[in-house]
Amino acid sequence: MPTSQDMTSEFDPGLLDALQHQVAVFARRAEQTRLGGTGQLRNSMDRAAYLLLNRLDREGPMGVKALAAGMGIDSSTVTRQVAPLVDTGLVKRTSHPEDGRAVVLQLSPRGQARLEEVRASRRQLMVEVTEGWTPAERESFCALLTRFNTALSARQSGLPAPADPAASTS
Repeated sequence: MPTSQDMTSEFDPGLLDALQHQVAVFARRAEQTRLGGTGQLRNSMDRAAYLLLNRLDREGPMGVKALAAGMGIDSSTVTRQVAPLVDTGLVKRTSHPEDGRAVVLQLSPRGQARLEEVRASRRQLMVEVTEGWTPAERESFCALLTRFNTALSARQSGLPAPADPAASTS
């Protein structure tokens, strides 16, 4: 099995240093702005809330364990993060359609509306940040960032990166 040193020698160390630096700068900038959008909605929804609401919107109602597994975090973290979303009416707890004893989390109509507002604001931010980029540049950046995030997620879970570079993570 190749060592870390062997693998690094296959790549330009200067380019790897520049890449890791740019990833660190991106992480800092993303956290500073939370990529929260523009106008009054800027910084109006934290990352955890956005990702939880987005997953419930895309995949429908689900239990805490399924939500945690899909996001690659533990159930106690999801429980802690979803509590304020339930308290503010963005998420509702309902009975599982097949097993009335089980509880599932579901995006409420208020949560759906709020998520759409935040998405629109964040889309506007992406328009402003990538002004002057061609559509092909935006597509390429999105594909590479998706591939990068997928590889990081796979590494964190101890799995090999998917062969499909178009696979997405949350």
